[in-house]
Amino acid sequence: MASDIKKLYYSIGEVADMLEVEAHVLRYWETEFRQLKPRKNRAGRRTYRQADIDLLLVIKRLLKGDKYTIEGARQVLDRTEREELLAPTAKEELLELRGFLERLLDDI
Repeated sequence: MASDIKKLYYSIGEVADMLEVEAHVLRYWETEFRQLKPRKNRAGRRTYRQADIDLLLVIKRLLKGDKYTIEGARQVLDRTEREELLAPTAKEELLELRGFLERLLDDI
């Protein structure tokens, strides 16, 4: 399923092969999930980044593995997105801690 080749952009055919689905399924999911927005090149062909592929893997797991409906999977992704927006990331917390420690060091 996963390829050893690491590239910046993948074609729809490559992604379809990786996920073991047809290309038309990827195009359909793009219309149903607002989070999925692959870039298009000058010729209008979709180019998928690793983040797009990761999202597609989640969508596929929700639909095929967990047996969610499209609407149910959409709600799960929306809820997850809201939770991620509300919760500070570990990187932000570490940067905040670093700033505090630098100010503390300057005061000493």
